[in-house]
Amino acid sequence: MENKRLWGGRFDRKPAQAAEAFSNSLDVDRRLAEYDVVGSIAHAKMLEHAGLLNGTESKKIVVGLSEIKTELEKGTFVFEPSDEDIHTAVERRLYEKIGDSAGKLHTGRSRNDQIVLDERLYVRDLINRLDIKIKTLQKALLVWAKEYPDLVMPAFTHLQHSQPILFSHWVLAYLEMFQRDQDRLSDALVRVNVAPLGAGAGAGSSLPLKPEYTAKLLGFPKIFTNSLDAVSDRDFLVEVLADLALVSVHLSRICEEMVLWSSAEFNYLDISAEYCTGSSALPQKKNPDIPELIRGKTGLVFGGLISLLTTLKGLPLSYNRDLQEDKAPFFSAADTVLDSLEILASVILKTKVNIGAVEKSAETGYLDAFDLAEFLVKKNVPFREAHRIVGAVVKYAAAQKKKLSELSLAQLKEFSKLFDRKVADVLSAKNSVRNRKTAGSTNPALVALQLQKWAKLLKE
Repeated sequence: MENKRLWGGRFDRKPAQAAEAFSNSLDVDRRLAEYDVVGSIAHAKMLEHAGLLNGTESKKIVVGLSEIKTELEKGTFVFEPSDEDIHTAVERRLYEKIGDSAGKLHTGRSRNDQIVLDERLYVRDLINRLDIKIKTLQKALLVWAKEYPDLVMPAFTHLQHSQPILFSHWVLAYLEMFQRDQDRLSDALVRVNVAPLGAGAGAGSSLPLKPEYTAKLLGFPKIFTNSLDAVSDRDFLVEVLADLALVSVHLSRICEEMVLWSSAEFNYLDISAEYCTGSSALPQKKNPDIPELIRGKTGLVFGGLISLLTTLKGLPLSYNRDLQEDKAPFFSAADTVLDSLEILASVILKTKVNIGAVEKSAETGYLDAFDLAEFLVKKNVPFREAHRIVGAVVKYAAAQKKKLSELSLAQLKEFSKLFDRKVADVLSAKNSVRNRKTAGSTNPALVALQLQKWAKLLKE
């Protein structure tokens, strides 16, 4: 393939070596190789359908591309130093296989619409992979919740004890977060699933191309409606990367709690030693490295989003070489989130809850104070007055170093004559969770129904 550059005819000399090295993107975009071949096969079939290739030419190109796809799958494809990008590499190899007929493949196509097709095919598969990984993590969380269905723990506001909740209710909160992530990615797929082939360099083509035919072959439900937008649109990458950033937020939040709760001060969790390391200096240490690393890698995903937005913010229409820089931050973020989802699921399945420490913690901090206030509200006491009364009760109990449930009825009546024997039914952490009634609350019966719902959803 002598001097078969995709664009060499206009130039009377080769690029400077430094310029060629600086602009080479193969190390980044080679992961798009199989998508590039799949897109090219569909393009060749469309060219035949449009009468721009005869059957013999089309078959020759498709066979050659299919062989290249096999080489890529087996890892035997050899990239050459002269390959500028993945498109160049595939076309160069096709020339080696079938000769000058390979030159007809680029009819009606530009690298501008070709690369965005590759990216859309990649992102479509990525969303499917993310869906599987998120579901796997959700299943691990569900196993965790079902292992400790009745365990009562403190909920926290401002990192202070607030009210009693079920541990399973806490786990279910993360199932909800990750479900929203799935829903967002599923919604983004609608905007990913737009076929750009036919837009060419940005103004379309005078050839009788059949973009709807290519779209159908590749499983796209719709095609572009503006050729300039088609080749320059990277909104779908930004949208999915923003979704990945939110997945990372949720991963980081649960990992933060796991790190905190595995500390000696909490002692709620025992993370398996398989996912911890020791200290080079302190022999007693068991460090929760995997949750810490997942938490730490969140910044990389955020950085990718900011990088991509910055690349796009000043670009005039339509295609600009700046867009070559869209892939590295996106791929890095995608890899990070996929890896984090996978390993966290494994960590959770081997993390044990220290039931004694959690139950003991649930009985400290006057978590049933709110229930005591609502006891008075049910007797027609304005909430602000009930709040004041119970605040005084808590202050008294703290001075006596007693729990609210350890105060006698006579002692409680010193603060309000409305307290009666039934007050015992609202005090204690276990009574508190049983008395929750509102939808979505930590009431054990409602939580059990949620566990059943999630088991059915995740099985489906």
